[in-house]
Amino acid sequence: MVDHIVDSSVARSRVEIRAGVGRRRRWSAEQKGRIVAESLAPGAVVSEVARRHDIAPQHLFAWRKAARAGRLALPEDAVAGFVPVVMAEPRPAEGGAKAEARIVVEIGGAVVRVEAGADPALLSMVLRSLRGSL
Repeated sequence: MVDHIVDSSVARSRVEIRAGVGRRRRWSAEQKGRIVAESLAPGAVVSEVARRHDIAPQHLFAWRKAARAGRLALPEDAVAGFVPVVMAEPRPAEGGAKAEARIVVEIGGAVVRVEAGADPALLSMVLRSLRGSL
């Protein structure tokens, strides 16, 4: 015999009726951006952030991927951040020539060396591409 069948003859003390669209919700791009920024904060745990906003962690990971690809904008205060800057001693140029300015950017294992007089538009495009691939 089955013991786990609910006895429907017993009166229930509370019934909850949910009206509306149910679990399907629409998130604005601004809301998604704020939630993604919260999940990217140092020490944040994606599953905890997702639980706080009552979404599945898979949704949050998809939104994070969209943000990395540039399809989802993050709030301005979340975009700006500090990275460590290392100042190196200038090396003398070969042959007694004047030393030229140079910038070296290291991101995620990639190294970009920028010589003096580099085209700013080209540099911007290279850094955007590098950021999109991380």
